[in-house]
Amino acid sequence: MFLVIYLLTMAGNILILALIVAEQHLHTPMYFFLGNLSCFETFYTSTILPRKLASLLTGDRTISVGGCITQLYFFGFLVAVECFILSMMSYDRYLAICKPLHYTGLMNTRICLQLAAVSWMSSFISATIVLYLMSQLHFCGPNEIDHFLCDFTPVIKLSCSDTSLIILVTFIITAIFTLPPFLLTLAFYVAIISTILSIPSTSGRRKAFSTCSSHLTVVTIYYGTLIIVYMLPDTDSL
Repeated sequence: MFLVIYLLTMAGNILILALIVAEQHLHTPMYFFLGNLSCFETFYTSTILPRKLASLLTGDRTISVGGCITQLYFFGFLVAVECFILSMMSYDRYLAICKPLHYTGLMNTRICLQLAAVSWMSSFISATIVLYLMSQLHFCGPNEIDHFLCDFTPVIKLSCSDTSLIILVTFIITAIFTLPPFLLTLAFYVAIISTILSIPSTSGRRKAFSTCSSHLTVVTIYYGTLIIVYMLPDTDSL
């Protein structure tokens, strides 16, 4: 079942990327960000499921410390980038629906590349900081985590070092990479929904809302999960 899910996920994202690259009329800001999202979803899924599939197939549930930290590094980097990409997609829809006359001037290829580059670099830097702090920890107690991947909290619980600094830094980084993009996305969608409701025709409202309803659903599930898991940790992990 997990193999089928993984193959379908990979095939779907690769197909989206291929279509966006091949079709000239899809070379627009909206599909540029969608292509970025599909690309990172491909890597994001590949940091978790292949190792899980190998464990299910062989029965070997062990992973080296280096492999665990590497998995955690790429997982954190890709999650941070995806937060920004989702926020950029909502900004693109905001401009297209609320400011259509200014759209081409405020959202072009150069601006798209700059926004993507900033999200990649900032995510890379933040993930590297956490990776460095984690590499300074010592693990001398139990070596098992009750988790299917090397996530931050289960790994930190195994350390016999003082983890207060890395927990504080990670909390701050998580807050920066989840709350501002989420609040910006929320503000954009308040403006979008307000504009859509002011459209006189029913068909016009339906068409405008159909362009962003799926994205709004993904944003709600994605940011909601991140905030619950990483912004509201249980007291035992502090």
